Amino acid sequence: MSPEGKTLLNIIILGLGFMVIFTAFGTCGNIEQTVIKSFNSTEFHGSGYTSMAIIYAVFSASNLIAPSVIAVIGPQLSLFFSGLVYSGYIAVFIHPYTSSFYTLSVLLGIAAAVLWTAQGNLLTINSKDSTIGRNSGIFWALMQFSLFFGNLYIFFAWRGKSHITDKDRQTVFITLTVISLVGNFLFFLIQRPDPEPAPSDASESLLPADISDSNSVVPSQSLCSQAFEAFKKSIQLAMTKEMLLLSIPFAYSGLELTFYSGVYGTCLGAMTQFGDDAKGLIGLSGILIGVGEILGGGVFGILDKCNRFGRNPVVFLGLFTHIVAFFLIFLNIASDAPVAPEEGTQMQAFIQPSVTVALICSFLLGLGDSCFNTQLISIVGFLFREDSASAFAVFKFVQSITAAVAFFYSNYFLLHWQLLIMVLAGFLGTITFFVVEWGIISSRRDSDYDSI
Repeated sequence: MSPEGKTLLNIIILGLGFMVIFTAFGTCGNIEQTVIKSFNSTEFHGSGYTSMAIIYAVFSASNLIAPSVIAVIGPQLSLFFSGLVYSGYIAVFIHPYTSSFYTLSVLLGIAAAVLWTAQGNLLTINSKDSTIGRNSGIFWALMQFSLFFGNLYIFFAWRGKSHITDKDRQTVFITLTVISLVGNFLFFLIQRPDPEPAPSDASESLLPADISDSNSVVPSQSLCSQAFEAFKKSIQLAMTKEMLLLSIPFAYSGLELTFYSGVYGTCLGAMTQFGDDAKGLIGLSGILIGVGEILGGGVFGILDKCNRFGRNPVVFLGLFTHIVAFFLIFLNIASDAPVAPEEGTQMQAFIQPSVTVALICSFLLGLGDSCFNTQLISIVGFLFREDSASAFAVFKFVQSITAAVAFFYSNYFLLHWQLLIMVLAGFLGTITFFVVEWGIISSRRDSDYDSI
């Protein structure tokens, strides 16, 4: 197989592994608050929003040490062991206890930091400047297929149900646990890419230990040195002008991640005006979010048609679709839906609530999210190719800390306040992204002039 074919295969395997794991975890996150509201037990007092807030708070802090972990054990083993923690978190819902629920939330935050930093590192070392956009789109589109399968099951299994029984819950989460375990083992199919003529030291130091020379033994002092250097690079990168500007769109991606992956599904389930199908709409909404994600990843990543215009038009499209979605949600969903009890909300929306409008908004949320994330992955991989693990750790640090804050205030803020926060952050993040992209275009032009 040619080197180009091998790296493309690695990207596809990486995307498939994430697709399988997040088929399980994404479905879990989408339904957990609804499941918890229906859980009959005097021994369990957990909150799905609080759990997610813990996960993303720990996630943000753990991103500072994630590059060090990858430098020591390599991205491949990092993906595998982190994925096992995801499986453990899902399995908690089979027989939930408050202590194990929150303990696994903490552990998952650590695992998520390692998982996503390893993903960014593997994506970068299997890409060139000319293929980073395409590969980002392929990975994103494959991963977002995860939103189809689990949510499709939820739609048909829970359709017409106003209460989720213990048997319903156990059947779903046993299935999701097994699915996530399968995804973990796919990462062992990733092969080491053929070395380039002049590989960078940073990339070499982060290649998987288990797929490099198995006979070489690295002294413990060298491992400690690698870990410290990776940590130091993360701090240094976080202080650069480009990373400080990009921190605003990073933050926005965390806010809207919280909304589409947890809050919006809860809002739909709380709308009594949708009738007995409200719980089933959670699954159908997740499917349409996935359609938007895959469409965005395909058009702007796989086809890679927008390169001649840069990344800015795609990010602007993402902002536009989100603004339209937020406005329609503001009109269509009752303000207290995020914090309503299991019985649902009795408040009236500004218009007669429409299932069609609600599902159109799901699609727009997914499309806008894919526009932002494919371009953020692309620009980080392009700007910080030499220190990709550290750069993606900073990306996920900012994204996860804002997601944690958003999940925390989702317990208390009414819907219109949550939407307003996202609109303001989206506008500011788009502007700062434009500034960084204009800098890249300007430097390219200067380089072209210097070569004449």
